[in-house]
Amino acid sequence: MTRATCPITGAAAALVQEIPNGLLRGLWRRSFGVDPTPLPPGRTGLWRAPCGLVFFAPAAEGDGAFYESLYARLDAGGRLRRAGRDRAEYPHAAARIRAGDAVLEVGAGAGAFARLIPGARYLGLDPNPSAHAATGAPVVAEPLAGHAARHPEAYDAACAFQVIEHVADPLAMARDMARCVRPGGLVMLGAPTWPSAMTAIPNFVLNAPPHHLSWWNEGAMAALAARCGWAVEEMRALPPVAAQPLIHWMGRLAPVKARAEGPYFAHRYGWHVSLAAAAVGARIAAALLPFPRDPAPMFVLMVARKP
Repeated sequence: MTRATCPITGAAAALVQEIPNGLLRGLWRRSFGVDPTPLPPGRTGLWRAPCGLVFFAPAAEGDGAFYESLYARLDAGGRLRRAGRDRAEYPHAAARIRAGDAVLEVGAGAGAFARLIPGARYLGLDPNPSAHAATGAPVVAEPLAGHAARHPEAYDAACAFQVIEHVADPLAMARDMARCVRPGGLVMLGAPTWPSAMTAIPNFVLNAPPHHLSWWNEGAMAALAARCGWAVEEMRALPPVAAQPLIHWMGRLAPVKARAEGPYFAHRYGWHVSLAAAAVGARIAAALLPFPRDPAPMFVLMVARKP
């Protein structure tokens, strides 16, 4: 494949593996019954940057049709709505918000975070808020770049929880968030981390394009802050919450584990069987077993201050 550079720093990245897009398309259709548009023919590279970011290139963000179908599948029995109300980052980020603060949440879903900051002036941005259960919080379908241009330095804090991994240009997203924040304000970003239970599941396509386009860790978050000129105030590794048990149990129960150095996706019979066994075992474990008190970290949260 052609060489790729880190979307944060521009440094040359190392190729972890090449993934046939036909394999990803088949995994999406068999695992979730959705068509992964706009995933093109050919191959996608999985790359590792010196800062710790792992990313897919070329990167193709999922379109509206893909997410409408995926959310409908994931929300069977209300699972998506329950998980969206209780993200691991919420209480730690909410502790940073003061009464009267103007808060912008990017990729807000239905705005569940707003219930934890009742004294703040909250606005959420989401490209498809109708796909989520309504909470009564103000959420609008407005692009971040346009909002930043119309509302520069209008907020005391801007946050995005498990959103940055979905975008092809995370640096542009981070800079647009910072444009919305007043000097001295906060930018808070949370994302799934690697290595974790999620990356240990072979052929776990929910962690692949066109859904997840990058995998994060503390080093990658620190590099993003440095590139944007922010001062990092807190970097926290967070475990999954009880409302989101399935990925934890899948990673724990998968008969075959992906190695930390990869590969993570392959057309191997044993991997397909392991994925199916992990999915079945996770549903049983989530229904019958208490969620462990000390699961391994699955997310990273960065709190940074704009100069």
